[in-house]
Amino acid sequence: MPTLLRLDSSYGDDATSVSRALTSAFTRAWLVGGPDRAAVEHDLRTDPVPPPGHGALHWAGTLRAPDVVVPADVESAHTRVLDELLAADALVIGAPLYNYGLSATLKAWLDHVHVPGVTAPFGGDEPRPLRGRPAVVVTTRGTAHDDDSEADGRDHALPVLRLILGDALGMGVRVVTVDRTLSVTVPAFADERERFEQRFAAATAELEELAAGI
Repeated sequence: MPTLLRLDSSYGDDATSVSRALTSAFTRAWLVGGPDRAAVEHDLRTDPVPPPGHGALHWAGTLRAPDVVVPADVESAHTRVLDELLAADALVIGAPLYNYGLSATLKAWLDHVHVPGVTAPFGGDEPRPLRGRPAVVVTTRGTAHDDDSEADGRDHALPVLRLILGDALGMGVRVVTVDRTLSVTVPAFADERERFEQRFAAATAELEELAAGI
């Protein structure tokens, strides 16, 4: 059964979050693609992933010092996050930009899934169980940025996601971006509302097309 993992990291709820509206549109389009498809939804706002409780969790068991003991409950929480991703055939992430970077909850999730020797290469060992699997990153930003989403140097979230999901884990990363989300809620940005709505509509269509092709 092809499975999509939908990961939301917005601090907003379903009624107010732009990124959630977009990951929802992608998920609906994914499910329409076949009667045997399934989606697992992990909301990092209501079900946050704790930061790794031990430094050794960054490494495969075979790469840890022999005297290192990781508490069983800490290892179990880490394994649960890894297994959820490894079981997915595709991934869609809602990744709003907060203070020019990732949400704390999404950063904690990345710290769990980037494990040299398990999900990423280390030395001569090349395990990449997620190689080639699609990862769609939906990034939303409150104000207007440069047309090139990372060129103006204020977006420190996308480079990290590309580096870990793409370069390290080998996933096929696609990015869909919507700016000016604050025009919906902050009167000072109201004159940007029309441009936001245009981009939101285009992004929705782009995500539906992406889902249909995966």
